[in-house]
Amino acid sequence: MIGDGRWQWCLNLRDVISNLQGKAILAPLAGITNLPFRLMARRFGCGLCFTEMISANGLVRESAKTIDYLRSSPEDRPLGVQLFGADPDVMAEAAVLVASHQPDIIDINMGCPVRKVIKTGSGAMLMKDPVLAGRIIAAVVKAVKVPVTVKIRSGWSRGSLNAVEISGIAEDSGAAAIIVHGRTADQGFSGHADWSMIAQVKSAVKIPVVGNGDIREPEDALRMLAQTGCDAVMVGRGALGNPWIFQEFNQLSAGLPDPSRPSVAERFDIIKKHWEMEIHYFGRRIANRSFRKHLLWYTKGLAGSGRLRETLGKMTDSDEMFSELDGYFQSLVKSPTEITT
Repeated sequence: MIGDGRWQWCLNLRDVISNLQGKAILAPLAGITNLPFRLMARRFGCGLCFTEMISANGLVRESAKTIDYLRSSPEDRPLGVQLFGADPDVMAEAAVLVASHQPDIIDINMGCPVRKVIKTGSGAMLMKDPVLAGRIIAAVVKAVKVPVTVKIRSGWSRGSLNAVEISGIAEDSGAAAIIVHGRTADQGFSGHADWSMIAQVKSAVKIPVVGNGDIREPEDALRMLAQTGCDAVMVGRGALGNPWIFQEFNQLSAGLPDPSRPSVAERFDIIKKHWEMEIHYFGRRIANRSFRKHLLWYTKGLAGSGRLRETLGKMTDSDEMFSELDGYFQSLVKSPTEITT
């Protein structure tokens, strides 16, 4: 069971979650939640962000690319760093390296269903091996003085729903909180998340529980909180091209019935700011390549955006892309239309 010091960490983390404005957290998203993306989410009221999923093996081998995932800034707080791996000793060593960067939380990924992750025995594959999962959690908790959380799925498959079992093991191994994605590993990101599994975990453990899965609109977050009793919600794909979802959620949580969304002109300003930050932190060549996906997400649902995305998809020159984008938004400002679904 957790010693007195570990319970204090849980209390501290519970305080962090309780004090979050709106109780909405940005999920770790591979290839997406880099520093600029996190700063954009924070700009719209996200109180706690997580880095992209980071390989423990890569950190231990001192891979420069892997270490770069730890890049942060004073404004990027509180911050959680998510690790994945299948060896308790390697995970502990990687956690020590992460702790030297002074994160607020270290999260262990036990829910990623991507093939290249599970074939190493990491991610959601650990849902199949509760004993190893417990050893990994205990090793990381023992190695660092940073609160350790664990992100899991509801189970490996519908025939193996063991989120409650894994959550109990996590609690007994010293985890300060558990994050539950309501899908099974074999669902990937298809189908629907089963929020009842989040409620079952919440009823089974004393540590804070964060719910995850199918938060696409701010109203979804409020429903998850009400239906599951979870302590906070984690927003993943719902924030893509939509960082203001946190602002809308915070406004709804504060009792405002009609949360404000950015105008067309404001949306273009947000895109420009995000793109500029990508260039600032990663250089123009990398930023212009990596930001293309954000352009597609930011323009989704806008009138005529399908044609715009088709045009942008054929372009390679960033100046031409920006010119095309500028012309598109200018046309929307001059001839305002409703955002389509």
